[in-house]
Amino acid sequence: MSNLQFADEILDELRQRNPRFHTKAYFFVLAALHSVIRELDGPRHISGQELVEGVRSMALERFGPMAGTVLRHWGIHASEDIGRVVFALVEQGVLVKQDGDRPEDFVDVLDFDEAFELDYPWSVEGA
Repeated sequence: MSNLQFADEILDELRQRNPRFHTKAYFFVLAALHSVIRELDGPRHISGQELVEGVRSMALERFGPMAGTVLRHWGIHASEDIGRVVFALVEQGVLVKQDGDRPEDFVDVLDFDEAFELDYPWSVEGA
């Protein structure tokens, strides 16, 4: 079995178990996790809050004012959904959790309306 076939099987299972999330949601959360880890001084555990902030930051960077809309389109409507994506990846063996990691670590970390709309970091070039 090739790596691509293996990845397709994992994605198929993720879609079957968690149909509310688009495939891109899983890839985006993994990319945000990689980005957060890359910014660290050394390897260590990443908290739910750090990952949520990483997802927010990467979404704003990549999608600008459409960040919240894109995440919602992929099924991510709240920070708890980021946790659901993470724990779905844990169940599939893509990620590993520590004993103290819980889905509750992602609950109410940020308010999506506030994080992506009300507090959008608008800037005026040349002002």
